[in-house]
Amino acid sequence: MQYENMYPGIFIDRPNRFIAHIEIDGKRETCHVKNTGRCRELLIPGAQVWVQKADSPSRKTKYDLIGVKKGEMLVNMDSQIPNRVVEEWIRGGGFGAGVNLVRREVKFGNSRFDLYVEQENSKMFIEVKGVTLEERRIASFPDAPTERGVKHLMELCECVKAGYEAYVIFVIQMKGVCLMTPNWKTHAAFGEVLQLAAESGVHILAYDCVVRPDSIVLDQPVPVLLTDDSVL
Repeated sequence: MQYENMYPGIFIDRPNRFIAHIEIDGKRETCHVKNTGRCRELLIPGAQVWVQKADSPSRKTKYDLIGVKKGEMLVNMDSQIPNRVVEEWIRGGGFGAGVNLVRREVKFGNSRFDLYVEQENSKMFIEVKGVTLEERRIASFPDAPTERGVKHLMELCECVKAGYEAYVIFVIQMKGVCLMTPNWKTHAAFGEVLQLAAESGVHILAYDCVVRPDSIVLDQPVPVLLTDDSVL
């Protein structure tokens, strides 16, 4: 995934979850934050950020906040991009040859899943989760309780019962992590249901990404540990 019209800046503050104040070329600007998660460990005053200038002159904000530097890591925090990154990966052969259909936002039961894929004799539903939370090279999800996420996992179990393949793909929007785990401290129920989903036949995958100021590409698989991360 390639971005255009990217500019470096310095993070100042975030008065609410939708906007942030940044400094670009010595000027204070208000930008839209494309991630409504907490991101407290990322958006620290003085942090280097990258923003995308909007094409529409009628917008209230001229910029979208896309990336932030965390130590030596460049983290893409655009929550709208993981689905597209996975779709590009699948269309590029990530699931191997024989994929003949990829559709977005397909409904099954009471949920609408991010992707539906047909490959030769396989039909699969895929739920994509973008991950920006990292500590000690361990990525975790979610960074805030997500009842919607729990609901989707339960529905994926129903997909398996109905004869479909089902996947959860965690897109770790950075490079440099060595492990992916549920965030037990923030939402233990999500971790418990993720364990149940795995036991029910849902495939749980995680991949890191090559992140640059103007691009993000799905890269290498990352091991997933489904036990409580407090033992680490």
